[in-house]
Parts: sequence; C-alpha cells; structure tokens
Amino acid sequence: MYHMARETVTVRIPSETREALDAIAATLDRDRSHVVNEALAAYIETHRWQLEHIHQGFRQARSGRFVPEPEADKRIARLRRK
Repeated sequence: MYHMARETVTVRIPSETREALDAIAATLDRDRSHVVNEALAAYIETHRWQLEHIHQGFRQARSGRFVPEPEADKRIARLRRK
C-alpha cells in the first residue's frame, strides 16, 4: 500500500469537537488522525469543486456567455419556491 509523507499540524479546537472526533473514531475503530484527515479531505474536495465552478462562471462571463435576464429570473423564482 502507498503511503504519502505525513506532517504534523497543531490546531486548537473546542473540547466538544475533540470529544465528537473521539466518538466518531471509536465508532469507526480508527484513530482521531484518520477522522480528521477524512474530514479535511472532504472539506478540500468540496471547496476545490466550488472554486472550479466559480472560475468556470467567470470564464463564461468574460467570453460573453450569459443567461438572458428573463431566463435568469425564471431560474431564481424556481429556486425560491423550493
């Protein structure tokens, strides 16, 4: 199995967060580091996805590709109904 190099990072978290991490780790039969690494990976993946879509929107806007205003109004109204 391939293992990436590891580095130590120290963060301060509330006691309740540590307790929740420990409870999750115990349920999964893993250590706290594993749970934190999984959580960080999910966070990073979500934000990379979000940033890529924002940049894609900027590229489309710079190239003049816009949704016509009436269509944008329809989409916004539909989202508000949900």
